[in-house]
Amino acid sequence: MNTFGTKFKFTSFGESHGRAIGCVIDGMPAGVKFDEEFLQNELDKRKPGQNKFSTPRKENDKAQILSGVFEGYTTGTPIAIMVFNENQHSKDYENLKELFRPAHADYTYFHKYGIRDYTGGGRASARESIARVAAGAVAQMLLKEFDIEIMSGVYGVGEIESQLKNDEFDFKFASRSEIYALDVNLEQSFKDEILKAKKAKDSIGARVFTRIKNPFKNLGEPLYDKLDSKLAHAIMGINAVKAIEIGSGCKSSYMLGSQNNDEIKDDKFLSNHSGGILGGISNGNFIEFKTFFKPTPSIFLPQQTQNIKGENVICELKGRHDPCVGIRGAIVVNAMARVVMADVLLLNANSNLSNLKKIYK
Repeated sequence: MNTFGTKFKFTSFGESHGRAIGCVIDGMPAGVKFDEEFLQNELDKRKPGQNKFSTPRKENDKAQILSGVFEGYTTGTPIAIMVFNENQHSKDYENLKELFRPAHADYTYFHKYGIRDYTGGGRASARESIARVAAGAVAQMLLKEFDIEIMSGVYGVGEIESQLKNDEFDFKFASRSEIYALDVNLEQSFKDEILKAKKAKDSIGARVFTRIKNPFKNLGEPLYDKLDSKLAHAIMGINAVKAIEIGSGCKSSYMLGSQNNDEIKDDKFLSNHSGGILGGISNGNFIEFKTFFKPTPSIFLPQQTQNIKGENVICELKGRHDPCVGIRGAIVVNAMARVVMADVLLLNANSNLSNLKKIYK
């Protein structure tokens, strides 16, 4: 589907080589100060062609606000945001018209719909994440009113991974880093790994760590809309994401209960193996999770594949592609976490009678 969210929701539209990409956001309360500069800054972090660690495709990615904002404040009506594509090189994909690129959505889209946009991957392109980043920026304008802050950065590239503890990651450094590295001592090693893969006409995977600061102790809906399940839904929907771990994640399956339980003293948790979520509801601790990106499937090495006739052929790609999609992916992870937090914040307004009375009395 093309819509994400329950109370705070957005619908994305557009293709990689189409005229534009954008989103329509529903559920944003009226009266929130709309920070257009912040929105553009977030899109600028995600946009391509900024350095040698991303695709050389050059795009301005300037946001056009079409509706939902008046005199600098949200009106409570749908907020439509659009970004025009300006640097499509569709001719680079002519040789792929009848080929299925390995590890791409080409094969599955064709067998589901019987038709596919082969130019840049169409709707399946990571360029669609413009809509997610725009929606996440708007969500943050709401979260800012409640001092909720979300930060993400890269802690691993390929086989190189930071050994720092979660509370030792440097988000200030990551915000200045070309590759959003959380470990100042490993930034150059991460860069070297990316460039080594790029030189070999290959690509490489990466891992992203996210922290949500100042969440309330009551966000999330039990059972089928648990906060952790909503985060997993949001993050797993991002291009190239193959896994998410919340708190201790997979490591908790190797622990004893006495090791994994977060004990409480003086209304504070002595550890955070749960990642700040218990029973699907935030407990007030940092919400922490890790996201795992596969290598960019677009590589410049000959690969075996099939064409739409079922014939075995060799695929040799042209075009412009990220050597490590997880780098810009960190910005998209951050955005989707913001959307989820804005959604559960609004959903919580009717969780009990006292909340409703505060609104209507």
